[in-house]
Amino acid sequence: MVLTKDELIGALQREVDILLHLASKADPFKLDYRPTPKQRSTLELLQYMVYMPPTHLHGIVAEPFDMDAWREQWESGEAAAKAMNLEEIKEAIGKQPGLYRELLNSCSDSFLRSEIEIFGAKASRGSWLVGLVLCHYVAYRMQLFLYLKASGREELSTANLWMGVDADQIPAGA
Repeated sequence: MVLTKDELIGALQREVDILLHLASKADPFKLDYRPTPKQRSTLELLQYMVYMPPTHLHGIVAEPFDMDAWREQWESGEAAAKAMNLEEIKEAIGKQPGLYRELLNSCSDSFLRSEIEIFGAKASRGSWLVGLVLCHYVAYRMQLFLYLKASGREELSTANLWMGVDADQIPAGA
């Protein structure tokens, strides 16, 4: 794997930190914002981030990958997340890094290099972790950022999106 386990865990932690920063900017009165009728609302997007990353992670580290177990975890996670309010969502997302440390630290490097088939495609477990977990965080935090901007949070900047801080909190010289 190109990344070490510690680097991957750190990258996932960073994504959670940025996602939580953006979630803290959500206006509780605008959680129903959705760009089009068939897209998720802001609340639904945040609820999705409660169960999507952990479900993918569990599936990737399962030996062997079990589509029925993955589907069951997805459905139960989705049902639990749909019952959550904004504060419960932030709390649940905030617990994800502990799960990443626990599960990934128990995996050997050779296990992470081993190939598995998920959704009809084959790749190493490490590749799946980057492509299916880490990259999805980046994509969905961008979506959340755009939702927040479109629903009135015009003060948000690239510092919020890429660093997880308000622009006035950027250290001098950074």
